[in-house]
Amino acid sequence: MAVLREHFDEFGAHEDGRLFRTSRGGVISIGTYCEACKAARLPALTPEQQVSPLAARPYDLRHAAVSLWLNAGVAAPEVAERTGHGVDVLLKVYAKCINGGAEIANQRIDDALAA
Repeated sequence: MAVLREHFDEFGAHEDGRLFRTSRGGVISIGTYCEACKAARLPALTPEQQVSPLAARPYDLRHAAVSLWLNAGVAAPEVAERTGHGVDVLLKVYAKCINGGAEIANQRIDDALAA
């Protein structure tokens, strides 16, 4: 986050909200993002992790973030809005990523019935 904040402080955001853009303000190509992701893995990951599929593509980071938010209990409509998904698509793609919620759900149901 510190590096991201430094970038934002130095360059700000484009008028459309993008944090990263070409020197002329254009959209960065997927190839450039993939190259940057590949280069960033070297200092960020252990040698064992580097040969694994962990964070191999930029999309993997988005997928991890969405999965984290859902598992943390953030409501699906909120996650969908933040990610630009519809709730139906979000749940179709990420439902299998939500785990460990059965105990919490059972407790919430018990609490609601007891009220």
